[in-house]
Amino acid sequence: MAERDDPETIGRRVQRLRTERGLTQKQLAEPAYTPAYISTVEAGRVRASEPALRHIAERLGIAYEELLTGRPAHLATGLRLRLTDAQRTLATGDAEAAAEQYAALLAEAEEHGLVGEQAAALLGLGECALERGDLTTGRRHFERSEECLRDAPLTSRVPALRGRAVSHYLAGELRYACYLLETTLDELNRSGLHDPDALLLLYASAIGPYMDMGAHARAAQAAEFALALAPQVGDPALVARMHRSVARTLIAEGRIAEADASLAKAAEMYRQLQIRTELSNCHWMRGYLYVQNGELERAEGELREALAMLSEQRAALYSSQVAVELADVLHRRGKSQEAAGLLRGVLGDIGPERGAVHSAGAHRLLGIIAEDARDTEAAEEHYVRALSLLERAGAAGDLADLCRLLGDLLRRTGRVEAALDAYRTGLGHRTAPGTTTLGPAPAQPPL
Repeated sequence: MAERDDPETIGRRVQRLRTERGLTQKQLAEPAYTPAYISTVEAGRVRASEPALRHIAERLGIAYEELLTGRPAHLATGLRLRLTDAQRTLATGDAEAAAEQYAALLAEAEEHGLVGEQAAALLGLGECALERGDLTTGRRHFERSEECLRDAPLTSRVPALRGRAVSHYLAGELRYACYLLETTLDELNRSGLHDPDALLLLYASAIGPYMDMGAHARAAQAAEFALALAPQVGDPALVARMHRSVARTLIAEGRIAEADASLAKAAEMYRQLQIRTELSNCHWMRGYLYVQNGELERAEGELREALAMLSEQRAALYSSQVAVELADVLHRRGKSQEAAGLLRGVLGDIGPERGAVHSAGAHRLLGIIAEDARDTEAAEEHYVRALSLLERAGAAGDLADLCRLLGDLLRRTGRVEAALDAYRTGLGHRTAPGTTTLGPAPAQPPL
């Protein structure tokens, strides 16, 4: 039995369509039914049979399904095709145009009560908001998408849950992002919902926050699970995203060649799929890899390419984060003035509620540059601001690095006890290659 509205709703629809077409009840009824029967159908006093409704639909010149539901024939199919077009627009990096497409699709899906299409449009709007760096709006869209699917299986809600976790991660709320991903994984595994796509998406998304928190064993395990699931996943874009995430655990384990190969594989997939946003992220991660391996010239080239692509796509938050990492490379290559200018230009786009870890990285770099210029007061101010941001986010690897820098500065200015406190704080956080936002892991503090 096809989905259908209640008799009163169908009756009102029949009466409206009949009137619009200038038909009498007798004309609509003949030759198989009576005007009296049409009158009872329009009044909603009878649940019309399928043959009767098919007769009425034919006389009115509309599809049987449209008469039952009020939705134009093939509406859902058309909306899904247009959702794919919007997704393609977003993939090319034009988040604003994609958001307009998704908003129009959402309005249409809401008008016709198409819940699945509403959820998909809201998911797309959330992804567009993340691209633009509007984390609060993105989170709100993801929450609404989840709400649309509250009666659907958990696997259907995973993309929206993952989007919400990413919005918290980008805001510097690492622990809560991990909590969301872990509880969803636990529920999927406990209930036996072994959906490879959903599991791969969650495990790959957990790697970044785990690494920033210093939970290297968990990140490595998530990467191992993701790699094992990949052969069962049919979506090449999802597999490519997984390879990009796994590369970070390989860097931390010193497996540079494998990490580079993983990123090259992901980049090739994105080129074939013409997904520019993710391709720019591959350039970003390769730049990070080359920094960790001491290849600063190659790192600068990759990060400049990523920054150009993201700026062209008007991805404000991501381009600001790449700019911070590029500034680190420029400083290491003796271009401190250019680095400082780049950092001052992006600090307004990132902060405690938006890209907290990279905001701390910017203050850390400005502190180092100030120290080089013998401005210890400004350097200390930047280090303290960075420390506050990192403690709030719980970014362990970056905290260890910063505590060493702050401790060294305090020791040089004669504040030995304060320096010891900073060193002790840093020693409470493990740091290793590939676990800090910027550059290679620092040496242990000289206690």
